[in-house]
Amino acid sequence: MAKLLATFEKHHGLTLLIAGGISATGFAPLNLWPLTLLSLALLMQLVARAKSGKRAFVLGWLFGVGHFCIGNNWIATAFTYQAAMPAWLGWIAVFLLALYLAVYPALACWGVWRIANFAAPASPKATIPFILAFAGCWIITEWFRSWVFTGFAWNPLGVIAVGDAAAPAIYIGSYGLSGLVIASAGILLLLVSRTWRPALFLALPLTMLAVTALVVFNTDSIDTVIRNKAFNKRQVELTIVQPNISQIDKYAPGYDAINFSRLAQHSQPKNERPRLVLWPEAAIPWRLEEGYPFRYYQFQPGESAQGARLTLMRLMNPGDVLITGVDRLEFDKGEQLVGARNGVTAMDSSGKILATYDKAHLVPYGEYLALRWLLEPLGATRLVPGTIDFWPGPGPRTLDLPFNGQRVKVGMQICYEIIFSGQVTDRANRPDFIFNPSNDAWFGRWGPPQHLAQARLRAIEEGLPVVRATPTGISAVVDADGRIIDRLSHGKAGRIDARLPLAKAPTLFALYGNLLPLAFAALLIACALLPLARRHSSR
Repeated sequence: MAKLLATFEKHHGLTLLIAGGISATGFAPLNLWPLTLLSLALLMQLVARAKSGKRAFVLGWLFGVGHFCIGNNWIATAFTYQAAMPAWLGWIAVFLLALYLAVYPALACWGVWRIANFAAPASPKATIPFILAFAGCWIITEWFRSWVFTGFAWNPLGVIAVGDAAAPAIYIGSYGLSGLVIASAGILLLLVSRTWRPALFLALPLTMLAVTALVVFNTDSIDTVIRNKAFNKRQVELTIVQPNISQIDKYAPGYDAINFSRLAQHSQPKNERPRLVLWPEAAIPWRLEEGYPFRYYQFQPGESAQGARLTLMRLMNPGDVLITGVDRLEFDKGEQLVGARNGVTAMDSSGKILATYDKAHLVPYGEYLALRWLLEPLGATRLVPGTIDFWPGPGPRTLDLPFNGQRVKVGMQICYEIIFSGQVTDRANRPDFIFNPSNDAWFGRWGPPQHLAQARLRAIEEGLPVVRATPTGISAVVDADGRIIDRLSHGKAGRIDARLPLAKAPTLFALYGNLLPLAFAALLIACALLPLARRHSSR
């Protein structure tokens, strides 16, 4: 083992680049999570043997470059839909983004090295205090990654555990779950090093936490039972439409009628029961609200908002509610277009607009051009058609909609917004489910399954069902335990007819959000510091 580690250290740059890339195979669609644990175990051991904090930082950064290059490879596909830029530029963008994102695991490695060496030079191998500190530092830096420079929270490590193994997320959220993944990799390292007693000592409390969470996870509380008896959500019928409209066809001239026919084909009622009809992000290019300059109603039915709404009404049963993605426009006093909002509109079967929602977490370079004053003169442009920037909405909102003699509360998260753990619901107005209309058509082959996995984790954290509608997949109904009830595969046209799964009582994470993983990180670091402080005081 020592000779193998010495070889790795001699070629640490290439070794950790490769190990970082391998670690990303634990995410969807490959789901090779044992390789993630092995790669993290190698990183931990090399950091433990590092001679300085600077070297630990570099080791973590090299690992992160490989990790994010492979994990975010789907971003390169976005450039193939932008004629103004060559497709090969997408891979440069992925690499440059990885250079930045790698700073966060690098900071975690630097932080744990500093903690392990604050009293005296640490042991050149991973110990329990080192592993606990590593898990705590990783949690904190992942949380930083979720909000610094508006945040890019895609694929926290905890996503590899989605499913029953993600049960602790009801307490400590995604970032805390990532800390448990690090701790699991540490246990694996201890086992490989044949340090059985420390491995068992560390595994016992983590196993107890996981088992306790799993029992709670699979048990409906009395509050949940009472709540769902009062309002039987199983009577809410859903029709989720996936028209399989490619990104190329979506904005192609003359394709509006064809694209709408695909939506209409899969939206027709099959019986007389009222439904929530759920369409993807930016499903239609029409303006459903009054008040725009006339030129913006041209080329839509009736050349008016009323004409567009009448066309949609023909697809609906009496009592149906349609929730569809639309673009809403912003004008200055001279009626000049100055911005847009990526929104959702809810409309009933009489054509009445019931509510609207505007996306808050916008995609940099997809929905707005960051540093436009600098990049636009250099020829840079957004990755999706359009020259104006989208404006952000106010944040998580719950649409309280009348439906079939009752009220249904719909929590809105458009596309990319669903990846931000702890930021997906209005905690003062808890919804009955989260609707996540998305456009994953430009996310390549890896992006859609990764997006779905993160949506499943939000369901577990919040104790709420999540419903996804996308143009090309993966559309799905996810229950409050993160389990997929029904889905439409990527690249397939169709519909899902289902009943809305039951919500659960608010989880601890749903009540307190990211305060809990941060408190968990502080606890881990404190537990790591205690024996180190004793060592320091004895010197």
